[in-house]
Amino acid sequence: MAQPLLFGINVDPTTDQLDETLQRTQFADEHGLDLCMIQDHPYNRRFLDTWTLLAFLAARTRHVHLGTNVANLPLRPPAMLAKQAASLDVLSGGRLELGLGAGAYWPGIAALGGPMRSSPEAYRAFEEALYIIKGMWANAGRAFSYQGEFYQVKGAQPGPAPAHPIRIWAGAVGPKMQRLTGRLADGILVSSTYVPPERLPEMNDRLDLGAAEAGRPAEAIRRGYNLMGIIDVGQFGGSIPAHEPGVLYGSVQEWVTLLIRYHNEYRLDTFIFWPVADAPLTQLQAFAQDVIPAVRAGVGN
Repeated sequence: MAQPLLFGINVDPTTDQLDETLQRTQFADEHGLDLCMIQDHPYNRRFLDTWTLLAFLAARTRHVHLGTNVANLPLRPPAMLAKQAASLDVLSGGRLELGLGAGAYWPGIAALGGPMRSSPEAYRAFEEALYIIKGMWANAGRAFSYQGEFYQVKGAQPGPAPAHPIRIWAGAVGPKMQRLTGRLADGILVSSTYVPPERLPEMNDRLDLGAAEAGRPAEAIRRGYNLMGIIDVGQFGGSIPAHEPGVLYGSVQEWVTLLIRYHNEYRLDTFIFWPVADAPLTQLQAFAQDVIPAVRAGVGN
C-alpha cells in the first residue's frame, strides 16, 4: 500500500539570513507542512552549524518535522550522530528526520580534519554508519558494539531512545547507494537538478531490488524529491527568470499537474520545495496554500 504524501520545504542555514530562516520554518509549522529540511555543509563559512540550528528551530515550532538534507557523515561520527538525533527527537516531541549523506565536497571535509575517501570507501563507510545508527537506537539502555573497517563502537551505552521511529533518508545518487537504500534505509532524497525525471524509473528499480533482498515491501521505502524551482504567481511580469537545467518553472496549475504526474508515473511520495526566486515567502505561500491541496485532491490522498 502506498504511503501518504509528504510535503516540505528547504530552509537555508545561512548565517546572515536567520530571520528569514525562522520565518520560513514558522510558516511551515503554522500551515501544515510535514517537513522542514536543512542542508549540512560544515565547511561553508556562510552556514550555521546545522544541528545547532535544528535545535534552535525545534524550540520555536510545534508540529513540523525537522531534519537534515543531508547530514555530512564524514564529519559526524555515526555513534554520536545517533545520539544527537535521538536527543533532538526527544526534545522536539518526536519530530526529527535524519537525512544522511556519504560525503561530497572532499576538500572541504578534509580541511576540517575529516577523511578523504574514494567512492568505494564512502559507500562502505555509509553502510557501516547505517548499522551503527540503527543499532544505537535499538539498544538504548543496553551495551552496543560494532567492529567495522571505518567505524568501531566498543561497548557503548546508548541513550536516550528516540521518541518515535526516526526515518533515515539516504542522499543516494549512485546505483549501489540506491540499492543499499532499499535494503537498509527508510527513504531516499534526490534532487531535480541532479536526478532528472527520466532517471527516476531506474532509481525505483534499484530501490525495489534492495528492498526485495532485505525481504521488505517496495512501498516501505519513501521516495523524496528536492524540487528546485519557481512558482509563477505573477511577480515576474510575464518574464521567465533565467534558471539552470533541473530548476522547475511554471504556474500553480502547472506545478500541480507536474507533481501529480511525478507521483503517478514515478512513485514519488515526498516533495521538498526549494524556492530559487526572490520573495521566497510568496513562493512558500503558493506551494502550501495552492499547490499542496490540489495535488492531494488530484491523487486522492
